[in-house]
Amino acid sequence: MPALPDDDDWLNERRRALGERIRAERLHQNLTQERLHLAAGISRDTLQAIEAGRGNPTITKLLRIARVLDVPLARLLEE
Repeated sequence: MPALPDDDDWLNERRRALGERIRAERLHQNLTQERLHLAAGISRDTLQAIEAGRGNPTITKLLRIARVLDVPLARLLEE
């Protein structure tokens, strides 16, 4: 089994990529952050943090975002 990185660089990069995929899908659907956060039932600050790759979003928040965007969660999480 390969060793896991000791630092947070790997996680930070994955969070940034996740946020970029969410933002790209939102823009592709011509949705504003306002419409997405209201429809998903999360705060605008939370959505902004997720799209920026900050924080540690819960699976519930990611599932809500995926539902509003009408995409499988796996699509947002794929590398």
